[in-house]
Amino acid sequence: MKLLSSREFNRDVSQAKRLAQAEPVLITDRGQPTHVLMSMAEYRRLTGEAESILDLLALPEAVALDTAEASSEGAWEHREPVG
Repeated sequence: MKLLSSREFNRDVSQAKRLAQAEPVLITDRGQPTHVLMSMAEYRRLTGEAESILDLLALPEAVALDTAEASSEGAWEHREPVG
């Protein structure tokens, strides 16, 4: 487990987050342990909590759509011609 003082944590939060991806990070204040920073995956593993559908929907992953197939089956093809 990595140790960071609260001063080190405040100075470089990004570093603490990177470290927490590999293992929990113990944050100390005046030499005493006060907090533990860990990844969500580790937290879920410890608590037995599963990802909810809301968590999955909130992910910023792009979804590829096959627009060629969608347009060939779309509602526009069965419209009557105007005239």
